Amino acid sequence: MDERAVVRPTQDEIDDESRRLRRLRIVVQLTLETIAGGDLSLEDASRMIAETRNLALDMFPGKESAFDLLYRPKFQRMMHAVYRLQ
Repeated sequence: MDERAVVRPTQDEIDDESRRLRRLRIVVQLTLETIAGGDLSLEDASRMIAETRNLALDMFPGKESAFDLLYRPKFQRMMHAVYRLQ
């Protein structure tokens, strides 16, 4: 029998992660909507995406691959649509 203890998160930890995830989803959606407006330069839009990624990694350290898997494609599609990137 494996004697390693299963560590289960507390309800407070679950609630905290849920709040951080909800906040991140809102920030991502606002970033997408701002870029979709078409009023930003390509450089400003790129900087906004980078700042959103930095915020996500501050909130969820070590989750670079999760951000890239979940959100990068959305940002790429938006950038291609708004700025007609190849």
